[in-house]
Amino acid sequence: MSKQVLEEQIKAQGEIVRKYKAAKESKEKIAEEVSKLLELKAKLNEDESLAAGPQKFTLKTPKGTRDFSPEQMALRNTVLDKIISVFKKHGAETIDTPIFELKEVLTGKYGEDSKLIYDLKDQGGEILSLRYDLTVPFARYLAMNKITNIKRYHIAKVYRRDNPSIARGRYREFYQCDFDIAGAYDPMIPDTECVKIVYEILKVLGMDQFTIKLNHRLLLDGLFEACGVPKDKFRSICSAVDKLDKSPWSEVKKEMVEEKGLEESVADLIGEYVQLNGQEDLVEKLLKDERLLKSKLAVEGLEAIKLILHYCAFYNISDKISFDLSLARGLDYYTGIIYEAVLAGDAGGDSEFSVGSIAGGGRYDNLVSMFDSKHKQVPCVGVSIGIERIFAVLEAKYAAANKKIRTTEVQVYVASAQKNLVEERMKLCNHLWDEGFKVEHSYKKNPKLLVQLQHCEEYGIPLAVILGESEIQRGVVKLREVKSRNEVEVPRTQLADEIRKMLQKSCMNGTL
Repeated sequence: MSKQVLEEQIKAQGEIVRKYKAAKESKEKIAEEVSKLLELKAKLNEDESLAAGPQKFTLKTPKGTRDFSPEQMALRNTVLDKIISVFKKHGAETIDTPIFELKEVLTGKYGEDSKLIYDLKDQGGEILSLRYDLTVPFARYLAMNKITNIKRYHIAKVYRRDNPSIARGRYREFYQCDFDIAGAYDPMIPDTECVKIVYEILKVLGMDQFTIKLNHRLLLDGLFEACGVPKDKFRSICSAVDKLDKSPWSEVKKEMVEEKGLEESVADLIGEYVQLNGQEDLVEKLLKDERLLKSKLAVEGLEAIKLILHYCAFYNISDKISFDLSLARGLDYYTGIIYEAVLAGDAGGDSEFSVGSIAGGGRYDNLVSMFDSKHKQVPCVGVSIGIERIFAVLEAKYAAANKKIRTTEVQVYVASAQKNLVEERMKLCNHLWDEGFKVEHSYKKNPKLLVQLQHCEEYGIPLAVILGESEIQRGVVKLREVKSRNEVEVPRTQLADEIRKMLQKSCMNGTL
């Protein structure tokens, strides 16, 4: 198509757009015609680029995404293995769901954050969006399959049109690591186990300096009710309170009054409560508060907090728990207990590895019923581990300690000390692979022995089997511990057993 024809079409399409605007046609029709105009302009630019020769562009990943090096992937896999082991220890099974859902499935589930959902173009009559989290797809999965009881974990990518902050582990494409318990059970028993799981995961990852904040959505609603917040403003005020972990009270109050339209006196009352935190003593104090006692919701929320704090003592995690009234968790679907784990010292932003909250979740009893034709309720409680933020912390710690990360799991390297032994190396590699070992050798026919041993040191391979002509004739090999450089001669018939012994010894000494 010639440039002149395209320009004429663009001019005509522009006239159509102006016509609809002048006639005050529907927004949908205007958007449709504008879209056609933009497509024609894009086609013109494309044709001009082709005519100008090969396209020049900057090689980069899209904003809010990144590539992962072998070192980063090795760390990620190690962390995920540890997290999955905790999930399995608590009896969870796993599922997977599509990375995109029907847009109507996601709409209206995330409050003000709904604007961060990535919408896709019409796909053959289906309006789709990339999944924002793993919780709503899980609820859809339960309703669609008529499941009322399950304990599941799910690790997968989610997508948000957020303002990324790479240094703080905030991305537009990132992994979530979720654990959820669905089913009708007695109060706070599954909820406490979710808190225990957060505790165990952070401990197993070596993050000892953390706090798990607890609050309850009913307590927040009761607090707003007792302070005089109009019911239709509960969610928007809750969203403002949720920003207290990043902003001072003065800014949150300003948002409540100037943006949300709340009376200043009501905001001041809320401020007296949402800056409080403590343990059982704070619960007892609030249970005697005359203002809160007038709200049935507030009392119910406080009793629930009292019970979960009581249960936490039996799991020996009370030292890491804080009842914090500033915790709000902005998502609309929460109905009960809510919790969030933060690294110690993070609130002030002074921590060297400051990344914000690293885990969060709560109870959402009404979400599944939104997808069920009979509105059947399936109570659920769960937690999401902020895996990207954990990676950011660990990567920073490894970098600060100048600690090298192994990128392969090779246990044994088969080396040759002389020329023309490539077939012997292949035969020995095949034997060790059949024995279940992780093995590699050089892809050069006649590599230098020093180069082969340097490869072992560079990649942290613990053992090397060295072949020579005299050893082959005698039916033996040299088995070398790479780090200590100790060597022993081993009959080939006993090689597999000797490798197992040395690997076990290395594991016990913490050198592998």
